[in-house]
Amino acid sequence: MLDSFLISSDIQRKWIEKFKTIEDTFKQRAAKEDIDSKFPFDNIKWLVEEGYSVLTLPKSYGGEGATIEDMVVLQSYLGAIDGATALSIGWHLSVVGQLYQQHMWSQTMLDQFAKEVKNGALVNRAVSEADTGSPTRGGRPATHAIKTKDGYKLNGVKTFTSMSKALTHYIVAAFVEDIQEVGFFLIPRESKGLEIADNWNMLGMRATESHDLVLNDVIVPFENFVETKHKPQPNGWILHIPSVYLGIAQAARDYAIEFAKTHSPNSIDGTIATLPTVQQNVGKMESLLLSARHFLWSTARGYNQYNETLNIWNETSASKILVMNQGLEVVDLAMRIVGAKSLEMDRPLQRYYRNMRAGLHNPPMEDAAYMNIAKSILDLM
Repeated sequence: MLDSFLISSDIQRKWIEKFKTIEDTFKQRAAKEDIDSKFPFDNIKWLVEEGYSVLTLPKSYGGEGATIEDMVVLQSYLGAIDGATALSIGWHLSVVGQLYQQHMWSQTMLDQFAKEVKNGALVNRAVSEADTGSPTRGGRPATHAIKTKDGYKLNGVKTFTSMSKALTHYIVAAFVEDIQEVGFFLIPRESKGLEIADNWNMLGMRATESHDLVLNDVIVPFENFVETKHKPQPNGWILHIPSVYLGIAQAARDYAIEFAKTHSPNSIDGTIATLPTVQQNVGKMESLLLSARHFLWSTARGYNQYNETLNIWNETSASKILVMNQGLEVVDLAMRIVGAKSLEMDRPLQRYYRNMRAGLHNPPMEDAAYMNIAKSILDLM
């Protein structure tokens, strides 16, 4: 499935072998969970029980201490098995990785939350809102936090809360009235006044159950006001997003290759793999995947040597753009090879296509990424 010479660590080898043991099971579940728009609870349960949820928690906190490169390789592999499962757990891995690498909370809260993660906690950020659009564009959240004698009282609605029903904790962005800036609050699932709207009904990534998170007078302890806005710095953990979509494109390629090798209409001798047009499309697919994979993985590897003098902002933004655009083309070529049968609902290609389209709307947005890259080149940052 992946270039074996790019597998570079024992963590990667260990988890790829583990994934092979459940690959068929996850793939069998994926079609029904997509149609029913039901979250892959059994998949996530397996991942947590096997220890994948502590993958990006540093060893000093009792985790596995995976690097960004490890995460990218493994998420690409898992994405090829089931995109919705991979994207869901990927948000958790990304949040945990960034929190501890960048020391975004107080040491007391980091220590405390590490224990929760080791006990199976799952976390994601809840930052998007209907009126602000993508949080990366800087809109002020309508969700607000008011200081009271018992803590902060939060009210608001968050959209696109991926893995909403499986999460044990939410990191919620809100406008904090007493300091007049945006802050982030760690809110446990069992908090009074916290609800899941159960309104996820989308074309793509249906099984992520990214419902609205509704906050009705939720009281959050003072110590759970964990963050204010930090000085921006490159965040390689966000590469979990293109990793998943690279995996989906790989899955589409694999399906089309197998179809080409075995499909033999009576109008030709042999299989369609002998047709020049099919061979040309296969060559295009493979070239696009090779390009996207090597660019993404080399960017991830760059974070192993990252320091303040090594600027990889542009590579990080470009990875999402390149993987998404080339991945979409790969899926399109795969569907051309398979033909009209690619639209049959009992084949996975139509799901790969829908899920790939969803990736266009994960951060960073393409126009914003291009603008930031251009400004850095033109010295306008």
